[in-house]
Amino acid sequence: MNPVLISIGPFSVTWYGLLIVAGAVVGAWIATLEAKRRGEDPEHIWNVLPWILIAGIIGARLYHVFSNPVGGLGWSWYREHPLDIINFWSGGFRGLGIFGAVLGGFLALLIYLRVRRLNIPRWFDIVIPGVLLAQALGRFGNFINQELYGPPTTLPWGFKINTNFPFQTPTEMLGRSPQEILEYVTVTRFHPTFFYESLWNVVGFALVMILGRRWYHRLRDGDIFLFYLIWYPLGRLIVEMFRPDAWVSGLPGLATAQLISLMLLVIGVVGLILRHRNWKPTPAASAPEAVDSAAAVDEPGDA
Repeated sequence: MNPVLISIGPFSVTWYGLLIVAGAVVGAWIATLEAKRRGEDPEHIWNVLPWILIAGIIGARLYHVFSNPVGGLGWSWYREHPLDIINFWSGGFRGLGIFGAVLGGFLALLIYLRVRRLNIPRWFDIVIPGVLLAQALGRFGNFINQELYGPPTTLPWGFKINTNFPFQTPTEMLGRSPQEILEYVTVTRFHPTFFYESLWNVVGFALVMILGRRWYHRLRDGDIFLFYLIWYPLGRLIVEMFRPDAWVSGLPGLATAQLISLMLLVIGVVGLILRHRNWKPTPAASAPEAVDSAAAVDEPGDA
């Protein structure tokens, strides 16, 4: 599949860029449904979405620029070629880091919520289902760009590279001749790490949508966000085991993404424990749907 959807002169629209925008819009739409369910104004989502996208792309790019991946471009390249830092769309939107995107997006949301004086933990919970779904959709851009795959595998769902289009050279073939690389990838299948992470995010989306409703009376504002800090990093810890090109941290055998995941996971677990240590749900607490229904009975309206 050609990474470029359409080209007009020097300008190109890539599938990866389209998937990023589509994921953001779908995620925002899910967030508006959650906002309505909780009795909040969904227009806030559309108001802040452009800022989340801009901050997310900046954060994603900076994470990549200051990285040091095995066999890939990182700070060692960009410090000598600074103009390439802003050329993030080159090669089908390669060179974006998800942790940077999430951090940048949530910083933009945090600033918006503080300016509007809205409940920060509550709105963080509102956007989390959409964030998980957007991440799941965006990961398929890696499939189209033929990148971020794992080591060779004989499993039936192994990733097959289409050599008719540009692809990321497997780490184990770095330094080999173009002919050797071509022969290798033609007969080899690889672990689809992008699909593993995407599937993990879809499961997380289903969990927060189902359990967030079923256990609503047991949850405090911010709990779903803390669950995200546990769920996504846990999946990323596993997925990074299949990433031979990962940015390695200073700790032996631990990728940088795994180190970040461990820190976020600890924050999520400790946060949930501390918030619920002495807290008990009140008998009067109920799901938003029930509250809305009760209000509808007491409120006069058209017959």
